[in-house]
Amino acid sequence: MFEVPTVLGLLGWHEMLLIGLVAVLLFGRRLPDVGRSLGRGIVELKKGLRGVADEIESTGQEEQSKSKTDDEKI
Repeated sequence: MFEVPTVLGLLGWHEMLLIGLVAVLLFGRRLPDVGRSLGRGIVELKKGLRGVADEIESTGQEEQSKSKTDDEKI
């Protein structure tokens, strides 16, 4: 049928090495700072996603408790 190429599946070790060398040439001394900033960004993203999930869960629990109290009134 159809073959969907994956980007990372097509990269061999030669290509990975070339990408790493280009990154070192472009960023040089700033590479650790770039990695650190990227890591902080990922942590903030995870915190945000966790907060949204908690908010959705708490809203669902509030709706369940509200529907239970409405059922008790009937």
